[in-house]
Amino acid sequence: MSFRIQPAAPARPNRCQLFGPGSRPAIFEKMAASDADVINLDLEDSVAPSDKDSARANVIEAIGNVDWGKKTLSVRINGLDSPYWYRDIVDLLEQSSERLDQIMIPKVGSAADVYAVDALVTSIEAAKGRSKKIAFEVIIESAAGISHVEEIAASSPRLEAMSLGAADFAASMGMQTTGIGGTQANYYMHHEGANYWSDPWHWAQSAIVAACRTHGVLPVDGPFGDFSDDEGFRAQARRSATLGMVGKWAIHPKQIALSNEVFTPSEEAVSEAREILAAMEEAKAKGEGATVYKGRLVDIASIKQAEVIVRQSEMIAG
Repeated sequence: MSFRIQPAAPARPNRCQLFGPGSRPAIFEKMAASDADVINLDLEDSVAPSDKDSARANVIEAIGNVDWGKKTLSVRINGLDSPYWYRDIVDLLEQSSERLDQIMIPKVGSAADVYAVDALVTSIEAAKGRSKKIAFEVIIESAAGISHVEEIAASSPRLEAMSLGAADFAASMGMQTTGIGGTQANYYMHHEGANYWSDPWHWAQSAIVAACRTHGVLPVDGPFGDFSDDEGFRAQARRSATLGMVGKWAIHPKQIALSNEVFTPSEEAVSEAREILAAMEEAKAKGEGATVYKGRLVDIASIKQAEVIVRQSEMIAG
């Protein structure tokens, strides 16, 4: 272990991030009443160019007028390669209430992208006397983004979360797929007459998790496009959770329960984690650094693994 202690990620529930277009204010109340931990009001891909101004106005009004409860409230601005992003930030921070928690920055390719947004946000906050410091989430959805993922994770003290945007990422990488997340028909191994389906997003997710955990940022899996395939969503979410991601996007309300189900530690998992911690306490009382639990070795590293599960459960329950 390096003497530079790995910082803790923000202690907030982030099992499900529900997206809704800023151009559809009729659904905002339903989003607020949902079981999603994070609400992402979108000004980017789901909003047509002709609707950008009205969507921005809708979102600004809703930030202060809708009861969002204890949810993390985030707005996805337009990309820095667009003519809209600066107005998104200026109007959001000059006109919206301080209920806004976070700005999501899409298609981040380098730390400089985050720096540009940070500079503008910091200036407006100072000018308007905003007391609540806006957090950032970034989306990795390009070859540049994954190539510079660690510098992006370290780019700003405002940064709290990082997501993988599978569709744009696949396009940027030149991947031969039109699917959004999940296993792909041509990405498999053939062995003894059977096909074994692999996960083409695995390496990118692992890179994101490593960068995030190094710098105290929450790693989040992005969308699963086929919202008619519950089992496919569950399978993708389980892989993400196993890799260390804390949650997943919902692009349809039915995906909220699926995401919460996977990213909430089960009673069995929490019970086992507590039993491991108790077993290790007994071992330490005897002056032993390891013990046997259900036929397998557990040691100091096992304590850290178990504590992750227990802390996550307690945070969600709280």
